[in-house]
Amino acid sequence: MSITLVLGLGNPGRDYAETRHNIGWIVLDELARREGLTWKHQAAFQADVARWNHPSGRPVLLAKPLTFMNDSGRAARAVASYYKLSNSAIAAVYDDLNIDLGLVKVSDRGSAGGHNGVSDLLEKLGQGFIRYRLGIGPKSPPQMDLKDFVLGKFTPDQRHLLDQSLSKYLSGLDLLLTSGPERAMNLLNRRVQNEPEQT
Repeated sequence: MSITLVLGLGNPGRDYAETRHNIGWIVLDELARREGLTWKHQAAFQADVARWNHPSGRPVLLAKPLTFMNDSGRAARAVASYYKLSNSAIAAVYDDLNIDLGLVKVSDRGSAGGHNGVSDLLEKLGQGFIRYRLGIGPKSPPQMDLKDFVLGKFTPDQRHLLDQSLSKYLSGLDLLLTSGPERAMNLLNRRVQNEPEQT
């Protein structure tokens, strides 16, 4: 089944805007901006939703749950239930501390990896949704509290790298929507593995 729902995970409110944990929102907002899409608040879903007529000819829903990260599954389940979507039709876009900033990795199974939003998706949806994981690592300084790091804002240098990477993130997401998870994993994950180590 083709992906017809793209969830950007994040936290609502000004305090959380532009934080590392909200990179999923940042990417979906940029997609909506480039495509001229309008976000509409859908109270029944507890989410902001935008409809995108994808170039492939099928409609794709973009959604930003407003339930806070740790309760992302509630909004996701409401949207999926309303549109009768199987998990394989859902892609979640979110931050991953185990991947370096500027890189992306696609997977279709696995644990939450310590990510509370993904943990809630697994609890309320189950396995089978596609994960579009955007790197925010490495944690620096290493001794920094994990929560403080993910809820912190990008440094100017990191934000510059993020801005430079947005086109790559969006082209990778388009590859996922156009060609499916398997091809996206083959092409995008190989790029992660072949990336030269940073010194």
